This record gives sequence, structure tokens and C-alpha cells, in this order.
Amino acid sequence: MTSTAGAARPLVTTRVLHALLAVAALAGVGLELSRALAEGPGDAGTTAERLTRLFSYFTIQSNLLVAAASALLAARPRRTGRVLAVLQLDALLCIAVTGVVYHTVLSDGGAVLTPSGDLANFLLHTVTPVGTWLVWLLVGPRPRFGGATVAWSVAYPVAWIGYTFVRGAVTGWYPYPFLDVGGIGPARAALNTAAVAVAFLVLALLVRLLERVLPGTPGPVPADAGPDAPGGRA
Repeated sequence: MTSTAGAARPLVTTRVLHALLAVAALAGVGLELSRALAEGPGDAGTTAERLTRLFSYFTIQSNLLVAAASALLAARPRRTGRVLAVLQLDALLCIAVTGVVYHTVLSDGGAVLTPSGDLANFLLHTVTPVGTWLVWLLVGPRPRFGGATVAWSVAYPVAWIGYTFVRGAVTGWYPYPFLDVGGIGPARAALNTAAVAVAFLVLALLVRLLERVLPGTPGPVPADAGPDAPGGRA
């Protein structure tokens, strides 16, 4: 009885931490959604356009990735498979890019926010990025990320970049000033995009390195039978 209870405690901790992380991410997105719905027409025009712009932000999408991955792991900490591994790695990498880019490039924009806007900003750009990495370092699950998972994780940011530039070329609106082709020119926008892509790949390599040196966590996919290994579950 004692042994069983002791073995169950880490999984309970995993559930709780991932549940709290999912709540934080969804709270930030929910506050921004409420603000978008409450705003007048403004530059965005229709409600549909305001919502399209909101969900075009990498910040919003990366927080939704964290919410989805954490909710799945909170429900079933022992859940395995390639899709979840890619989702979890994308959440880790994308939310890190969100936090780093915001605090190094975007945070001095000087925008005056309401109290709810300040709270949403804090949740989306600080609490969730820091929390995602802390939770992964504490409870994982790991080991999980092999070469194939890293390769598949690149698909989402590449798709987002393509969408952003195609939509921007059509509408003239870009979610971030450092990607605004009309404002800074295509060469500078491409250079900025390349810098973010390099940061993404460096973070991916960092995660793989950390998986090699950090201890495995309770209930992870074993290192020799992970989603990228022969016979691993897909």
C-alpha cells in the first residue's frame, strides 16, 4: 500500500502542475479574447477581422499549444505517441520564443494597457513561458524528443511564417513590427525571420541536450522505446 501510494505521488504532482499551466495559458488567451470582442471597430473593422488578427499572433498560438499539451498530460500523464511528443516540443520551443522575443524586442513598445490587459500580458508573456519550462524541468515527461520529433516540430513555425507573410501581402497587416514588410522592407523582415528560426533550432538542440543530462521523470516514454525509436508507439 505504501509503495503504491509513493509511486502515485509523482503522477499526481504532474497532473496538478500541468493543469495549472493549462489554466494560466487559457486565462491569458481568454482575457485577450474578451478584450477583442469588447473593442469597437477601430483599425481592424469587423469582429471577424479582430478575431482573425488575435489568433494570428504567435503569442496566442504558442499559449494555445501549451494549453493543449498540458491539458492532455494533466488528463493522462502516461500518454505517449509521436503527435503528443511533437505538440509538447512545439509548446516548449514556441512559448520560449514568445517570452524571449517579447522581453528583448517588444516590451518597450510604450502601449498603455488596462488592468486586464496588463494581467493578460503578464500571463501570456511571462507566467506561461517561465511556467512551461519549469514544469517540464520538474515533471517532464521525458525522455521523449528524438530526431524525428524535432524535425516534425519545425512544421508548425514554418507554416505560421508562411501564413503571416501571405496574409500580410494580401491585407497589409502583420502581427509584429519586426515582420512588417511594408514598414521595414522585405530584406529586413526576412533577416528577422531567419534570426527567430535560428533561435528556434538552438532551443530545440538545447532541449535534446537537456534530455540527455536530466534524469527521466515518472511515467515517461523510456529512452530506448520513445516515439522515435524502433518499436516506439506512434
